[in-house]
Amino acid sequence: MDAKRDSVQTDNRGVANKNEWQGWHVSDRTFLLHLGGKIEMQPKKPIQNRDDLSRVYTPEVARVCQAIDEKPSSVHALTIKRNTVAVVTDGSAVLGLGNIGPYAALPVMEGKAMLFKQFADIDAFPICLDTQDVEEVIQTIKRIAPVFGGINLEDIAAPHCFEIEQRLRRELDIPIFHDDQHGTAVVIYAGLLNALKLTGRRLQDARIVICGIGAAGTACTKMLLAAGARHIVGVDRFGILSRDIAYTNPTWTWYSEHTNRERRTGGLSEALAGADVFIGVSGGNIVSREQILTMSPEPIVFAMANPEPEVRPELVEDIVGVIATGRSDYPNQINNVLCFPGIFRGALNSRASTINEAMKLAAAEAIAATVRDDELSRMYVIPSVFNVHLTKEVSRRVAEAARQSGVSRRRFND
Repeated sequence: MDAKRDSVQTDNRGVANKNEWQGWHVSDRTFLLHLGGKIEMQPKKPIQNRDDLSRVYTPEVARVCQAIDEKPSSVHALTIKRNTVAVVTDGSAVLGLGNIGPYAALPVMEGKAMLFKQFADIDAFPICLDTQDVEEVIQTIKRIAPVFGGINLEDIAAPHCFEIEQRLRRELDIPIFHDDQHGTAVVIYAGLLNALKLTGRRLQDARIVICGIGAAGTACTKMLLAAGARHIVGVDRFGILSRDIAYTNPTWTWYSEHTNRERRTGGLSEALAGADVFIGVSGGNIVSREQILTMSPEPIVFAMANPEPEVRPELVEDIVGVIATGRSDYPNQINNVLCFPGIFRGALNSRASTINEAMKLAAAEAIAATVRDDELSRMYVIPSVFNVHLTKEVSRRVAEAARQSGVSRRRFND
């Protein structure tokens, strides 16, 4: 049990065997699962003879290259581009661990690639960049983009994530999707649609408090506004955001100009008083039972902070109409896996040039609709990630929204 790293034995692929981890995590099933990584590349066709070799590589592959050179759009039919997504991070905001860099971020990106394959049959590859300079990140992604049909940005800290995504969307003609922003927003909106239905509320009338105005909170607000919400108040560490205050953060300036129509002031307690909905994307244990009691009867509480939610469900389950968290050990888990496989499947199927608001709204509505009326309850407003119909329905709705909004480049009658 005292083996060291410099005495590691490997198999013929260079993968370390279990002896490498003796003395550290030899009995830890999670570490054993990660030995040598969690994904691998395999050829779709075997190379069994000279004829096979000549077709997949030289000299016959040259004819395929010439065909693409003559008609660049054929790259989608003749290469992996049509079904391949890059999962890109700079390691600056990984899970709840913070800025841990590209090497430590790699296991998360590998896991994301597994989810793409498992749930949508999309070939995804982790790209962990050893830079956190905005311009270098943008230029690197642009240079590798020819290989990929889409780019999934992951675990990039605010405010850099906003500029990176906005620039790439302008400068590339493939879907760019920052999952920490938009994936979270899509699934929250899906769950909220069912929670509002269950508690007899309408989105346009609901008084909504969003706590944590970073990447996810801002994206969630934009989606809710696009869907018709009219009464949103944002709260961050300095209190309620208001247009009466000048902010150096351009995101907060935009936020204050588009929310808080009543120009409310104060902190989280003042924001929650009389509210119908609380959406937390901030920090753990910052909301008390007493604060929830000041909300309207049977409020909707989405406490998304991980690993500790803003308020623990067991403290308020008897006074809320619906509660959801980001954790798998409570009902109503808001999990991005519900949306990003289907969104990218629909975008790739339609050869969409972007992922726009209409496609995201369609995804949320498809997720919500997966929960049938006879299944809907305070313990079940959002479907399981293992629902066999989910990805297919989300991808279908997303592809249709791409076509209707004019960003699809595929003729659907082909």
